[in-house]
Amino acid sequence: MPEQGGPGPDTVEQHLDRVLRDLEPLPVFPQPLMDALGLACAEDITAEVALPSFDNSAMDGYAVVAQDVVSASDGSPVHLPVVGEIGAGNARLLALAPGTAAKIMTGAPVPAGADAIVPYEWTDRGVAQVEITRAPQPGQHIRPAGEDVSVGDLVVERGTVLGPRHLGLLASIGRATVRSRPRPRVVILSTGSELREPGVPLGHDSIYDGNSFLLAAAARRAGALAYRVGIVPDEPGAFLDALEDQLVRADVVVTSGGVSQGDFDVVKEALAPKGVWFGPVAMQPGKPQGFGFVGEDNTPIFTLPGNPVSSYISFQLFVLPALRKLMGMTPWSRPTVPARLTHAVTSPEGRRQFLRGEYVVDGATVTVSPVGGPGSHLIGDLASSNALVVIPEDTTSLAAGAQVDVLPLDLDY
Repeated sequence: MPEQGGPGPDTVEQHLDRVLRDLEPLPVFPQPLMDALGLACAEDITAEVALPSFDNSAMDGYAVVAQDVVSASDGSPVHLPVVGEIGAGNARLLALAPGTAAKIMTGAPVPAGADAIVPYEWTDRGVAQVEITRAPQPGQHIRPAGEDVSVGDLVVERGTVLGPRHLGLLASIGRATVRSRPRPRVVILSTGSELREPGVPLGHDSIYDGNSFLLAAAARRAGALAYRVGIVPDEPGAFLDALEDQLVRADVVVTSGGVSQGDFDVVKEALAPKGVWFGPVAMQPGKPQGFGFVGEDNTPIFTLPGNPVSSYISFQLFVLPALRKLMGMTPWSRPTVPARLTHAVTSPEGRRQFLRGEYVVDGATVTVSPVGGPGSHLIGDLASSNALVVIPEDTTSLAAGAQVDVLPLDLDY
């Protein structure tokens, strides 16, 4: 159970440690290849078959013994009888006698005895007899067995995040499944009696629920399975009922709203008695945070602040590393990169500020421009940014041209 914090706010690192230290990666099991796209491979995979698995033709043409056609030229062509045809997946001619040729298609197995392929372009494409006007070198236009992958080669290392190219390779060596950890099932709950679903009319005191879409999309982009639940009103009983209903399909629960010091902070009111930690973190935006474990299966729950920018930044800093740990991916947290500020900025002392920014790489020059103000409600500015500018707790101002750490938001890692 997460311990209660000290008298002052926790640092970002202290809260991240609270989140990660008791989380264990999800269990490994074999998954169909397409289901494993974007997941981390949980085994070292070696090839049990070679690629190619047999010598095969790289061209449509004729299989020959190179010595038989060594003198072929436009002025003195060589004529050979055609003794058969070999198609890919339809190879009946297994051996070739000297002094003969066999028509062969790309990818078809080269018959024993043949050691070169004469492309159609060097012949008259004869059926019973072929005229050859150019001599191939021994081995030319033949793909030898094992040229790409040999039996026993390590083809995918444990920890590799599986992309299309990996899956194509695994299928090519005959693997139908791969051992990996599953995608975490993430349930997203938005609390607030003022919230309405997009597409319905608004009242004078209501707003649309953007947070659940923002967080569900962020979870899905992280590789998780996201379940967006309907809006929960500011009633502790209704919140606990909704939470209990969802735990059966949740590896992680993420809520937004109801975690500060107000009279209607339903999440805090409902979960603090159950041992969920709530407290301040020395960051802006996103100061009020909560984390703990709920239900019979000790499902981790993240209670994020309700303002959209606070909620999104909190997801990036705390929820995303947890999801990556559950999936067996490293590093858990997004790495920072250095960049130069294009404009001066200020920051409150004692809090790590995360400013929205536009991160630009232009050759060897890497810059970041602040986007909008620091307000935690400015989702328009958030949508226009592609990075977070990290201002340390002990820094209150930085001039244009200063080097800063930046968290790129749209780069895979």
